[in-house]
Amino acid sequence: MAPPPYAAAVVVATVAVLVLVSQVSVAAGADCRFPAVFNFGDSNSDTGGLSATFGAAPPPNGRTFFGMPVGRYCDGRLVIDFIAESLGLPYLSAYLNSIGSNFTQGANFATAGSSIRRQNTSLFLSGFSPISLDVQSWEFEQFINRSQFVYNNKGGIYRELLPKAEYFSQALYTFDIGQNDITTGFFINMTSEQVIAYIPDLMERLTNIIQNVYGLGGRYFWIHNTGPIGCLPYAMVHRPDLAVVKDGSGCSVAYNEVAQLFNQRLKETVGRLRKTHADAAFTYVDVYSAKYKLISDAKKLGMDDPMLTCCGYGGGRYNFDDRVGCGGKVKVNGTWVVAGKSCDDPLKRVSWDGVHFTEAANKFVFDQIAGGKLSDPPVPLRQACQISRGQ
Repeated sequence: MAPPPYAAAVVVATVAVLVLVSQVSVAAGADCRFPAVFNFGDSNSDTGGLSATFGAAPPPNGRTFFGMPVGRYCDGRLVIDFIAESLGLPYLSAYLNSIGSNFTQGANFATAGSSIRRQNTSLFLSGFSPISLDVQSWEFEQFINRSQFVYNNKGGIYRELLPKAEYFSQALYTFDIGQNDITTGFFINMTSEQVIAYIPDLMERLTNIIQNVYGLGGRYFWIHNTGPIGCLPYAMVHRPDLAVVKDGSGCSVAYNEVAQLFNQRLKETVGRLRKTHADAAFTYVDVYSAKYKLISDAKKLGMDDPMLTCCGYGGGRYNFDDRVGCGGKVKVNGTWVVAGKSCDDPLKRVSWDGVHFTEAANKFVFDQIAGGKLSDPPVPLRQACQISRGQ
């Protein structure tokens, strides 16, 4: 499939020129003051894309912080929300959400169920989104073209809703995607070897997308690796054969070995991008270690069983039923009633719905990664515009 024909070369060229004069300029060790964040990813960072497109995430999603569903598959805030807060920016509006959105300081192209590769199926059959990473990159290109045309030619209220042109070269570009590329293979009964075999293709596709964003003006990249998939209830339930051999934390060894190999290849890929584009900053962020620390040390950190779903159904080891999700209903005596209910205290839980983390868990992960100790190079989030030399 070719890129959409509506890309306006004039605006893209304008943004590219702005890169030469509008990059964030700070002294070594100083904060970057990013004016905007543009995010690409899946449900781990989706702030309303899938809900706006395929139906809203139901209650009790959003209960802890927002008090209502707001498009996030979580009881509250995601890591991307804490990133925005830390940078002094508003929460990112989903690009696909046309109601009440403000894109002045960024936009979110992530949608739940998304993957690096296109899925040869439908959302309704598999649960995986058709809005793959290449589609998100086309959306971003369209966003630049349309937003700047409207900003410059219509003005008025649009200048309070859309970013300035120079923000595209000064913004932080965040990526959190890859989990669904691994699980989609396992969920159609592939072996670990078969899933591992297509990781090089994932890296090539991801490289192409990041280079496209670079070509459109992006210069500061904050790239998350994938988490310990073998510690998520939905993965264990979908492939019980892979859950037979567990580590000391109760996680699937097979799943996590593939996730770790994916991460190793991702780190190498980011390193190559850093060498290819010496005028850009690429930060690889080890989210896996932060998440695994929370799961393995849950009790020490005051959390309940990390494998037990808070908003789930069915009881048992995981309190997870893939037929009845968080907020899902079952028929009782001819009447549909909500069965996927929240636990009493999500602040004590790690797993929100068997797939995603709770707000409390997301805050822990953010606190672990924000200071730079799990990053390569080891720069804090607020200094992610610092270009690494000599690597």
